[in-house]
Amino acid sequence: MINSRYITEVGYLSFNHVGEELCGDHIEVTSPDDSTKILVLADGLGSGVKANILSTLTSKMLSSMIAGDISIKECIRCIANTLPVCKVRKVAYSTFTIIKVKDNKYVDIYNFDNPTPFLIHNGEIMELSYSSTVIDGKTIYHAKYEADLYDTFFLMSDGVKYAGVGETLNFGWDMPEIKAYMQRIYREEYSSKALATELATQCNKLYNYRPGDDTTVAVVRIRERKQANLLIGPATNKDDDKNMLSLFFAKEGIHIVSGGTTGNIVSRYLNKPLTLITGYKDKEIPPIATIEGVDLVTEGVITINKVMEYASNYLKDNSLYFSWLYQQDGASIIAQYLFEQATDINFFVGCAINNAHQGEDTGINFTTKMHLIDSLADKLKQMGKNVRVSYF
Repeated sequence: MINSRYITEVGYLSFNHVGEELCGDHIEVTSPDDSTKILVLADGLGSGVKANILSTLTSKMLSSMIAGDISIKECIRCIANTLPVCKVRKVAYSTFTIIKVKDNKYVDIYNFDNPTPFLIHNGEIMELSYSSTVIDGKTIYHAKYEADLYDTFFLMSDGVKYAGVGETLNFGWDMPEIKAYMQRIYREEYSSKALATELATQCNKLYNYRPGDDTTVAVVRIRERKQANLLIGPATNKDDDKNMLSLFFAKEGIHIVSGGTTGNIVSRYLNKPLTLITGYKDKEIPPIATIEGVDLVTEGVITINKVMEYASNYLKDNSLYFSWLYQQDGASIIAQYLFEQATDINFFVGCAINNAHQGEDTGINFTTKMHLIDSLADKLKQMGKNVRVSYF
């Protein structure tokens, strides 16, 4: 039976072969039902457009077939008969790794010609036991495992293993070095995306920021669910403020209040003072405040707009990760809460029009706020978060 307190969290990051606009690796993530998560990492032959086509076809087909409980033998044969053949090399070729997690516990991994996936268990490297079978001349390795909370699986393309070849290293770094590096930086509180970013970014550094191969890291881990709640704006009808706040504070987890007017309403509701924190030097982001009983109080639209910028970057190359992760401005802390810590996010959106935002020179209006919240909710869903938006 599925443990509803746990969730299978997925995070991944790729760097393209230098000079290529398209990545020759492709990740496909599917959830055929509430209890199953499937990730396929495919690495197409070569790089660029052809490799991208090969890996995209491979990952999409495999994820669909595995979701349909088709045997791995039939999957391999279907892929071999479907992939376009390279006219130069006379092969239709894409390596792949499949991980399927059922009920946040039962794990199946299939690997063909990618670096062997590994596991961190209780903060230590744990070797998975693989069996092998030959299907139409291809050796497929298979591991079955019953996962515990915070077990973390690392999947990767060849670009990880050979990072630095011809640049900072003669022969790349081998798997024992990769495992030792990840064990050293691993923290239980790090998200899957954070761990993937750490490893992929280290590979990019070894390549001297000129990757000689498409480089992809995917991380799958079992974690506890954690809820975050964000309140922005007073209710359309002032009489509904109390009901909105009652529902907001009834939720477990992190509580974030965004907006000056909203902060004052919360202060009165809790009968606790709102105190502005001065001295922060970031001129771009307004200062934060404190209210006893609230985890974070920030300014509204300007701060959320910056969070949106971070969210868009997170879904691309996550290059701003090391900026917001360590900053203590309002936008950075919201990003830490929503991107890293939370699995389930509730937005409480008051739809009252703020007259202070209606001037022609502000660039901020009611439509701007609604669009920001809707866009941020969509970005968070793309991250794999469970998001609910309630309007008042």
